[in-house]
Amino acid sequence: MMRLLFVGDVVGRAGRDVLLRELPRLRERWRLDCVIVNGENAAGGFGITEAICDEFLAAGADAVTLGNHAWDQREALVFIARQPRLVRPANFNRGTPGRGATLIDTASGHRVLVVNAIGRVFMGLHRDPFAAIDREIEACPLGTACDAIVVDFHAEATSEKQALGAYLDGRVSLVVGTHTHAPTADHRVLPGGTAFMTDAGMTGDYDSVIGMEKDEPIRRFLESTPGSRFEPAGGPATLCGVAVETGANGLATRIAPVRVGGLLSEAAPAFWE
Repeated sequence: MMRLLFVGDVVGRAGRDVLLRELPRLRERWRLDCVIVNGENAAGGFGITEAICDEFLAAGADAVTLGNHAWDQREALVFIARQPRLVRPANFNRGTPGRGATLIDTASGHRVLVVNAIGRVFMGLHRDPFAAIDREIEACPLGTACDAIVVDFHAEATSEKQALGAYLDGRVSLVVGTHTHAPTADHRVLPGGTAFMTDAGMTGDYDSVIGMEKDEPIRRFLESTPGSRFEPAGGPATLCGVAVETGANGLATRIAPVRVGGLLSEAAPAFWE
């Protein structure tokens, strides 16, 4: 049995603060075996720096995933090569720095394969995410080469996320969507034993427009003129994510949403309390 926590997109300083404050406590309280954090919006809402990545790992994250803002902080193009626990989408074009999957040896003695992929619907030109994930999990199959597989699918369309969940059902422990910054209420264990949630939500200030101060996004919807840069909202943040428990075969037995702090209603896995 394993206890897994996935934390949704960390946005700006507010998101970083709540993660760094709450993650060590949650890790101890729930006796977590593995924690994965999506950090692609961590640096001012756009990308991640090496210092921030190191902070997340020191606070208790076992791996950090990315998405469409992977290279907004240009230093990530360099330091990703020396940080094996930072994972960018596996279906980025050939020649892209970094890796699309990483195998984590946890402190509890388990091995967890973390795979990151980006969607193609409304997300730009990328290689097939289904085929890219297939290659990663076929090279490290659940139950033989690893004890759990977590797939972070960074995608806009709910249909694409749900199709991937169904496609991978029975072959991975968890498929969780990121990118849209709003937690969904459809967390469940699929018929084949894969835990699924369309979107984990963001870890940031929800008194915002998907984590950004409201004025500029509203202005852009009202006017067709250039404006100022988006700035992350800085109010009290909510840590959002999903908790999963697996059985001896690495497939999921239980799943629950996680919401800690900030404006959203609290949620925690009752089966770990």
